[in-house]
Amino acid sequence: MIIRLAIFAVFSLVIGSGISGNLAHAGGNAGKGQDLFHTCAACHQIGNGARNDVGPVLNNIIGRRAASRDGFVYSRAMKEKGADGLVWTEATLDAYLANPRNYVRGTRMAYAGLHDDVAREDLIAFLKTLKFDGPAETKILK
Repeated sequence: MIIRLAIFAVFSLVIGSGISGNLAHAGGNAGKGQDLFHTCAACHQIGNGARNDVGPVLNNIIGRRAASRDGFVYSRAMKEKGADGLVWTEATLDAYLANPRNYVRGTRMAYAGLHDDVAREDLIAFLKTLKFDGPAETKILK
């Protein structure tokens, strides 16, 4: 009986604090993220045969060291971040996409940032699906 009451109390606290909404959305919705990607597509290509454009190809971005896409000329700031060990994880992408110029001071990315937490989660869920060209580059981390 005491265990049930404790579980009920914790459950009530979680529901009452608004945390449940974040837990329900954990991981994002890749379908919604794909819809959001249209903004990114102005500068970034994805998929089989994608090429660097204004921005680098975003295939296999999760787990990739920053500034490591072959054939793209990165800003000095992004190259320094990559040399310092920045790897694009869900957490680092989340922080970067929220405010690129704050996260990498001196980046050339003209995007002002995606301020909606849920939308960023959705976009990152979509980016996680971009595994088109395989890890041909030697700088992709496993």
